[in-house]
Amino acid sequence: MTRVYLARPAEAENSPGSYAVKSLKREWWNEPNAIEMQRREAWVGQRVHSPHVAAVLSAGLTAPPYYTVMPRLEGKTAAELLASGAKPALPVALWIARQAAQGLDAIWRTVGMIHGDVKPANLMVGPDGHTTLLDLGFCQSPRDSKSWAERPVVGTLRYLAPERVTSAMTIDIRSDLYSLGVTLYELIAGRPPHDGDTPAALIHQHRSQRPECIRSVAPHTPKPVASLIHRLMAKDPLRRPATPEEVVNELAPLEIECFGLR
Repeated sequence: MTRVYLARPAEAENSPGSYAVKSLKREWWNEPNAIEMQRREAWVGQRVHSPHVAAVLSAGLTAPPYYTVMPRLEGKTAAELLASGAKPALPVALWIARQAAQGLDAIWRTVGMIHGDVKPANLMVGPDGHTTLLDLGFCQSPRDSKSWAERPVVGTLRYLAPERVTSAMTIDIRSDLYSLGVTLYELIAGRPPHDGDTPAALIHQHRSQRPECIRSVAPHTPKPVASLIHRLMAKDPLRRPATPEEVVNELAPLEIECFGLR
């Protein structure tokens, strides 16, 4: 849907590209939903100031070509790391998850929105381990009157909370925390907790099937970490941590303890 270009200031012709320009592909210029997603990303990215949320420096979204300008981020996404076989060590996985939770907390506190698409592919991990939440186009207020069922979710079903695929439950920040739990499970185990090969199978698993305990898949996982992941992935949102801040406060000492075990 978008294409990303490296860019540099015109007066710095010989300098390496230090900015990323995210441009909507021409075939999407007449798609209102695609334009709205890019506008939403710009709106959130210009208001939320956190080292763990992709910033938007400027944008041109009133007419084609639709684009946003962001700082260039070095590194690979967590999905790319996993695909290459570079599964992070346990304390690093916890560190990545904590930084993601800090980004979610900043979005929630600043603009009252959930991210809506937390997954390894939307976590940029720098060479030093610094992690940034990407793709703010799915950010949404729980009070938004638009139907969540109408939003594109193909490719992210593996990480969606049960309430995201049913109209019978309320959606709020705890939906992001479920997705964070699925992501942390995958970072530690090297595979996601649900393996359905069709959308219907994945929806059933999220709604009704308890995933295999992570200690069965990754026996080195400490019990407190397994307990946190289990609570993050609770089917009932009321059984999950209530806010990203709670998750940050729980992850921080676990992270320190696990670094000490290395």
